[in-house]
Amino acid sequence: MIIQLDPNIAAADKEAIVGNVKSLGYKATEVKTQEKLYIIGIGKKDFDIRLLGQMKGIEDIHRVSDDYKLVSRKWKVERTHIDLGDQVIIGNGSLSLMAGPCSIEDEGQVQQTIDHLVKHGIRIMRGGVFKPRSSPYAFRGLGIDGLKMWYTLARKAGIKIITEVMQVSQIAEMYDYVDVFQVGARNTQNFNLLDELGKVDKAIMIKRGISGTIEELLYSAEYVFAAGNEKLMLCERGIRTYEKASRNTMDLNAIPILKEKTHLPVIADPSHGIGIREYVDPIALAAVIAGADGVIYETHQKPEEAASDGQQTLDFEESARLIDKLKKVYALRESF
Repeated sequence: MIIQLDPNIAAADKEAIVGNVKSLGYKATEVKTQEKLYIIGIGKKDFDIRLLGQMKGIEDIHRVSDDYKLVSRKWKVERTHIDLGDQVIIGNGSLSLMAGPCSIEDEGQVQQTIDHLVKHGIRIMRGGVFKPRSSPYAFRGLGIDGLKMWYTLARKAGIKIITEVMQVSQIAEMYDYVDVFQVGARNTQNFNLLDELGKVDKAIMIKRGISGTIEELLYSAEYVFAAGNEKLMLCERGIRTYEKASRNTMDLNAIPILKEKTHLPVIADPSHGIGIREYVDPIALAAVIAGADGVIYETHQKPEEAASDGQQTLDFEESARLIDKLKKVYALRESF
């Protein structure tokens, strides 16, 4: 169960609630986030929930059978939205678009990308400065210096930044220059990293693991929420299957399933989902029809010269056409 407490609850009242939860044979865990104070009760004994609901200091109480309780939609009917500031909001009933290169390469590339995004009304730029690569000889990013350069240019244009954090030690040095920390597919079950991201006051986007299940993705989000961070969104980016015709198998099924299971925003990544430039458009459009709250994709001024993932990256003309299509398909979806 989830017990939402009055944020100004007296210590004695909270102690009484915890004592009653324990007396029912439940384990009681306090969770304090940026927004609320909760008691999470774990147990299986059946009882009359009114015995607790009438206690002083309780704002709301819910039965949640899912093991991933805080991210479950069974207790929170209103969907979560994430305010990045400057009127950039994710999950508020509009379609959020995020675009940029796989890797941040140099100042010229960043400025050209920013100009493209501003021209087409996109407020969030993606890009990697720490790159987890399968080969140790591949380009692995510009690091913190590249992030600082990117941040300076992005802020001048009113652009927000989403970028991947790979390990706990990077969080502090990246913090001032990031609007959304991305947890990549290889780190979805890096629980030490998830715990630490739960302690920061920044938005987090968790990508589905390379061979991860929907349930495992929800458990990963629960780690962050339980550690104190409610500013969460999930990303379907395709999974590894036996199919060799595409880089990954984009699981469009996951989008409506996640929308039913969780109150968190759901973002689709068609670039990684299929890994082939020609097919990014239809997968992105299908993801929007399936219910995605946003789309994150890769674009570069010259994909054939990109330092990484050029084969799945749109050039700026292709990107502009996709933006127009996405807006039209979203409008169509909202008219249903």
